[in-house]
Amino acid sequence: MTDTPFERLKQTCRSDWQAYCEHDFIRRLARGTLPAEAFRHYLKQDYLFLVHFARAWGLAVYKSGDLGKIRSALATLKTIVDIEIDLHVSYCREWGISPADLADLPEARPTMAYTRYVLDAGHRGDLLDLHVALAPCVVGYAEIGRWIVAQPFTVLDANPYAEWVRMYAGDEFQEAAAAEVDWLNARLGAASPERFAALSRTFRDATRLEIDFWQMGLDLRM
Repeated sequence: MTDTPFERLKQTCRSDWQAYCEHDFIRRLARGTLPAEAFRHYLKQDYLFLVHFARAWGLAVYKSGDLGKIRSALATLKTIVDIEIDLHVSYCREWGISPADLADLPEARPTMAYTRYVLDAGHRGDLLDLHVALAPCVVGYAEIGRWIVAQPFTVLDANPYAEWVRMYAGDEFQEAAAAEVDWLNARLGAASPERFAALSRTFRDATRLEIDFWQMGLDLRM
């Protein structure tokens, strides 16, 4: 394993990271045995997460200190708002969830906890704090996609979740996640030990909230 600053960040909460990336929700999804209602519940709450995800990148625009950084954050924000959310809405429709359903969703407590934590981390800190809080989602889903396709128990033929797997294991998402890792490595490497320890706590807490998000899907929790 490459000894990079981001890899060291993951190692500070190795058991939590593994519990997130190899959660039972993910294992069942890979096998095609995840109950459809659990996946629908996840999709609905993930729509709400994406709305707050866009808000977080709006905050990243505000937190950016020069024009180049502003343009970069704005490009990500536009991708989320103009492409990613529309794709999610279309995917939800395939699962019998209409745009009207999404517009009137109650927010589950794990969704509230996770999204507000990310926004609070960004408000309290700087751009790096915000990126670290977002990293379990941005980078974690790419790692999960790679992990799923590498498992001997994964079934993609006739798996109702194969499209989801292919999206996160696909080149486009993997490249975006790799770019985010490069961004993080360039900045984490310059962090003092005290700063790195504080960022590690943020990363750990966000990872634990991601675990709760998967569990919410399994439990149909609100």
